[in-house]
Amino acid sequence: MSAANTTTPAKVPPPRQAPPPPPDTPGRPPRRRRSAAGGAVPWGLLAPCLLVLVVVLGYPLVRLVTLSFQKFGQSQLWGFQPAENVGFDNFSTVLGDSEFWVVVVRTIVFAGGSVLFTMVIGMLIALLLQRVSGWVKTLVNIALVASWGMPVIVATTVFKWLFDSDYGVFNALLSKLPGVDVVGHNWFASGPQGLAVIMLLVVWGAVPFVVITLGAGLTQVPKEMEEAARLDGAGAWGVFRYVTLPILKPIIVMLTTLSVIWDMGVFPQVFVMRNGHPEAEFQVLTTYSYDKAFVVNDYGQGSAIALVTVLLLLGVVAVYMRQMLKIGEVE
Repeated sequence: MSAANTTTPAKVPPPRQAPPPPPDTPGRPPRRRRSAAGGAVPWGLLAPCLLVLVVVLGYPLVRLVTLSFQKFGQSQLWGFQPAENVGFDNFSTVLGDSEFWVVVVRTIVFAGGSVLFTMVIGMLIALLLQRVSGWVKTLVNIALVASWGMPVIVATTVFKWLFDSDYGVFNALLSKLPGVDVVGHNWFASGPQGLAVIMLLVVWGAVPFVVITLGAGLTQVPKEMEEAARLDGAGAWGVFRYVTLPILKPIIVMLTTLSVIWDMGVFPQVFVMRNGHPEAEFQVLTTYSYDKAFVVNDYGQGSAIALVTVLLLLGVVAVYMRQMLKIGEVE
C-alpha cells in the first residue's frame, strides 16, 4: 500500500472582475453612452430638408458662380456659341465701373434707412402695446397681421395710387394743411423723393414682423427687475436702457440682421413702382443686376453683380454670428 499523498492542492485564483465605473460627479446627471444608431437618427430626419435645400438653393448658387466667370450672352443662351471662360474679367469690369459703386452706396443707404426706421418704429409700437388694454392690443395685432400678409405686389400698387401725382390721396391730404400745396406733385420726379416713398413701403411691410417678435420678447422681461430699477430711482428711459434693452439684445440683433438682408435684397417694390423700368437714380443692386442680365443681355456681368451682393450679405451674416457668439459667452 502506497503512502498517502500529503501534498496540499493548489488554489485556483478567482476570476478577475472589471473595475467599477467611476462615480458620477455630484450635481451632474449620470453619463449616457450615445449609440451610433442614435446619432444617425437626427441626420436621417434632416436628410429630406437638406436635400431640398441643396436642390433649390445649391444648384442656382453653383450656376451663379459659374456664369460670373463666363462670357454668356444671347448667343450662348440660345446655343449658337459655347460659353467662354473669361476668368475675373466680369468682376474687373463691374468693380471698375463708377456707376456700380454709386448703386452700392445707394443700396446701403436705402437698406440702412429702412432698417433704422423699421426697428425704431417697431420698438415704439411694441412698447406702446404693453400699456394698452387687451381689446386694443388685439385690434392692433389683427391690423398688423393683415398688413403683413398683404402680397408685395398689392401693397406696391396701393402705394402707387396713394402717391399718384394726379389722383393720389397723400397729395390731397397734405394740401389741406395751411400753407401746403402739393396738388399734382410728382414724388418720383427725383431719385431721393421716390426712394423715400419706396422706403416707406418697405418699412410699412416690415414693421408688423418686428412688432410681433419684440412683443413676444417683452413678455419675457421680469417685472421684478423693472420694479427694482424704479425703486432705485431709474425713470422710464433708465428701465428701458438698463433692464429691457439687455434682455432684448439677442432678439434685436436677430431682427436687425434679417432686416438688413431683406432690405438689401429689395426688388419687387422698386421694380413694380417704376413700371418695370427703374431709372438710373432708382437702381439698387438687385435691379441693377437684373438690368445687366435681362435688359443688356450680359448674363455674366449680371451674375458677377449678384455674387458681389451675396458676398456683402455674407459679411452681414458674419457680424451677426459674431454678436450671437458674444452673447452666448456672456450668458
